[in-house]
Amino acid sequence: MLKQMLGCCKVYISESRNRVALEAIERAAKLFPEAPIINKFEDVIYNRVGYTLVSEIGPNPTSCSLRGAVFEMVKAAFQAIDLGMHCGSHPRLGVVDHICFHPLAGISLDHVAGTAKSLAADVGSGLQGNYKLSMYISKDNDTSVMLENRSFVNYLTHSLQWLPSYTEQHTMTEGPLTRSEGPPRAVQKKGVVVVGATQWVDNYNVQYSQAIWMQFGKIAKRVSGRGGGLPSVQSMALAHGKSIIEVACNLLDTSKVGGDEIQREVERLAREEGMDVGEGYYTDHSQGKLIESYLKLVDHSAD
Repeated sequence: MLKQMLGCCKVYISESRNRVALEAIERAAKLFPEAPIINKFEDVIYNRVGYTLVSEIGPNPTSCSLRGAVFEMVKAAFQAIDLGMHCGSHPRLGVVDHICFHPLAGISLDHVAGTAKSLAADVGSGLQGNYKLSMYISKDNDTSVMLENRSFVNYLTHSLQWLPSYTEQHTMTEGPLTRSEGPPRAVQKKGVVVVGATQWVDNYNVQYSQAIWMQFGKIAKRVSGRGGGLPSVQSMALAHGKSIIEVACNLLDTSKVGGDEIQREVERLAREEGMDVGEGYYTDHSQGKLIESYLKLVDHSAD
């Protein structure tokens, strides 16, 4: 029986084409070998990479290796990447725009939330020019209540510009911030970091070739629980290059809805619009696969 208290952290960085920068970030993570990178998902078109790290989290969540590894990755990313030079089709808030902790085994959401809050405080106070917003998600993973600072949400709403281009979508403009941690102004070079903790979430995307944006946006809305579609699913339409659009889904409870259900529903809705879709894909390992891979890696290191 698994007795470890395991947690994971997903770190999303607005860069996938600069190999030197990514190597520096990965070297930084290796300063804490007890919190290895178990999965790396790169998307060159989005110009975005997602890292998943797994580690034991002891009784004191503020002193775990997972927190240390992620802090060093953020530090290295800020040194190596200039958001003002970024070009990619994925919405972005900053160089490291999303850090999310999840309980995997033997620990609660509150426990990993303590790690997230500790990291957020360190990032906000310890890295000059870093802009972060601490966030919470309820136990049912309802992201409508995930941001604890509502004035910051209003700031983002007015500061992020949607550009009618497939190569530049969300960009950060300079301006004052009201936030839980960090300095009072955001700058284009580094942007905003959002730190949070949730129960496990799977990400599943389905792509359309030669899709019409209006039709695709309607499908993305109808797939989501809020749009009257599948329960525990959040979805949005994203341009994946100049000829492909995809519906990106957060699966908040895979015991209710998994990738197979997403695929069937998207195909059904696409047929109503006279469209064909491709086979969907996950952007990370499953929760069980992450645990399995981590334990194998730990056992191998102990030999």
